[in-house]
Amino acid sequence: MMGFARYPSLVGKVVLVTGGASGIGAEVVADFARQDSRVAFLDFDEAGGQRVARETGALFLRCDLRDIAALRAAIAEVAAQLGAVQVLVNNAARDDRHGMEDVEPDYWDERMATNLRHMFFCAQAVAPAMREAGAGSIINMGSVSWMNAQGGMPAYTTAKSAVRGLTRGLARDLGVDGIRVNEVVPGWVFTERQEALWATPDAVARTMEKQCLKRKVMPPDLARMVLWLAADDSAVVTAQSFVVDGGGV
Repeated sequence: MMGFARYPSLVGKVVLVTGGASGIGAEVVADFARQDSRVAFLDFDEAGGQRVARETGALFLRCDLRDIAALRAAIAEVAAQLGAVQVLVNNAARDDRHGMEDVEPDYWDERMATNLRHMFFCAQAVAPAMREAGAGSIINMGSVSWMNAQGGMPAYTTAKSAVRGLTRGLARDLGVDGIRVNEVVPGWVFTERQEALWATPDAVARTMEKQCLKRKVMPPDLARMVLWLAADDSAVVTAQSFVVDGGGV
């Protein structure tokens, strides 16, 4: 974190990150740990979760976020071990490609469970303690995919477009209790998964042509926006969406 901000208000703060075993989520976990926050993260990737936990000292709980009972139990365990959650980062998602003609109702429902439903139930689970404290920050991870009218994954883009509505609705409902709710909207972030599956030279070149800034957006670029929204520096910022995409939208 040399050369980047440190936030005194994040020291000792209890932070929960979903999908923290890889990609953007792993970087968010690491950056909060460097801020001396008390960090926990949930993921169903046992090997990746254990690796990130070793590297960061964060508390890892294996959890399939599609299972709401397991999600609730995991959040209760985080509170028991670290204290009430003060910052929630709803990061977990999976942008698997799929054609419209191949989608059946069960797959559609599973995509909503993977990319949207858990965000609401995580927020629901942490809200009572935040209300009692009179403060809290919930940060939902969106996507520019639907803003760019991207095809090839209609269930994913539908779920991610709904994150905007969820964010603004919760911001209104929870603001009276001092709880802030915002959305971070990544562009194409070059995680290991993206590099392995879709970052062909032609695809990268097309992205650079659209972006104002001619460099790849990387996980730390997203993590730094998340840190600011979690910190007291953004104390009067809520119901907002922040696009981090190098100026591509």
